[in-house]
Amino acid sequence: MKVCHVVYAFYETDTRVRMYAEALSERGDHVDVISLRKEGQARCEVVEGVHVNRIQPRVINERNKATYLFRLIKFFMKSSAFLAKSTLNGDGRYDLIHIHSVPDFEVFAALIPKLSGSKIILDIHDIVPEFYASKFNVSENSLIFKGLVLTERASTAFADYVIVANHLWERTLTERSVKKEKCSTFLNYPIPAFFRTYPKDRDDGKVVLVYPGSLNWHQGVDIAIRAFDRIKTRVPEAEFHIYGSGPAVGFLRKLVDERNMNNRVFIREFLPLDEIVPLMASADIGVVPKRADSFGDQAFSTKIFEFMALGVPVIVSRTQIDSFYFDDSVVKFFDSKDEENLAEAMLELIRNRPLRTMLSRNAAAYIQGHSWSCRKKDYTRLVDEIAASGMCGKTPDSQSDSTHRVAGGRL
Repeated sequence: MKVCHVVYAFYETDTRVRMYAEALSERGDHVDVISLRKEGQARCEVVEGVHVNRIQPRVINERNKATYLFRLIKFFMKSSAFLAKSTLNGDGRYDLIHIHSVPDFEVFAALIPKLSGSKIILDIHDIVPEFYASKFNVSENSLIFKGLVLTERASTAFADYVIVANHLWERTLTERSVKKEKCSTFLNYPIPAFFRTYPKDRDDGKVVLVYPGSLNWHQGVDIAIRAFDRIKTRVPEAEFHIYGSGPAVGFLRKLVDERNMNNRVFIREFLPLDEIVPLMASADIGVVPKRADSFGDQAFSTKIFEFMALGVPVIVSRTQIDSFYFDDSVVKFFDSKDEENLAEAMLELIRNRPLRTMLSRNAAAYIQGHSWSCRKKDYTRLVDEIAASGMCGKTPDSQSDSTHRVAGGRL
């Protein structure tokens, strides 16, 4: 089978796209990826058997809507041209094209292949109307938000099948944009080859807290910095390490500088998987401080699963989505946006090693039943069904909401 994944992201650090692409490549399919390019990267490269085509450079520094939209449209046009050329140049059309949103309208880049018989999956990583409203502080009653909902409906109608990144978003989408029989959920699972238990060989007397990921407002990293500031004198052995990039990085660096924490809080660029994973594994505590706003409240964070797989206890904001999947036996919750409550949670885990051990042990048991290894066959079977006919129902053996939730989980 010949398959193409299209994603407005850096392939190497997008674990969701990598797990799909590598699963197909491992079984012998020809897999192309169309993605973004970081400075210094090759335009074309084979990564773990996957043919990666980096068609557009990007620096994540958009500070206004016009810049953000311009870059999306530019990628849309380039990816449309790539797919059209691949379809028409005689090398054989793609059997299936898997489009990853954001943005939803990227699915229309596959118009020529679809007319030629290719089947199309739209994979919604982030639900776009709520994502845009959060990123640019737009009201859900605005014309822009309503227009994005219309775009969402058109995009899901164009696709042969829709995959969603969590069950709450699946419920939202099936209520407003797509038929239930055309939609199912695949969570963001850690790649097993990277995210596993590592020997704990750090012996420097420090307690290291780590946040790895994008630096956007909804991620709440500023809340974590303020919380750490509250406890820094009480636990002089503690440090907070932040790895990431995004529009909030300048604000976060200024916040650290204003509070004279440059020797305790360190903000560094996000690293490739083979470099960031060992750093995450060596941490004592992971921190996922999302704001429970309209987007963050229902956006599932892969970082939680990643820390669990690495055996690192994690502090998590009590959002609707995380309360749906987890309880206090596997993560340490704090009240979203409450820096004092987060400071208390940090202090408790720093001082209470037995609690850290208990959370790590329970999380390890939980992650065994909620991993990509458990869902990989569901994905490859789904791809085969869609490529064969485009007329499939729910994912074979797909799990219901309740089987993904630990005891005590509530909507």
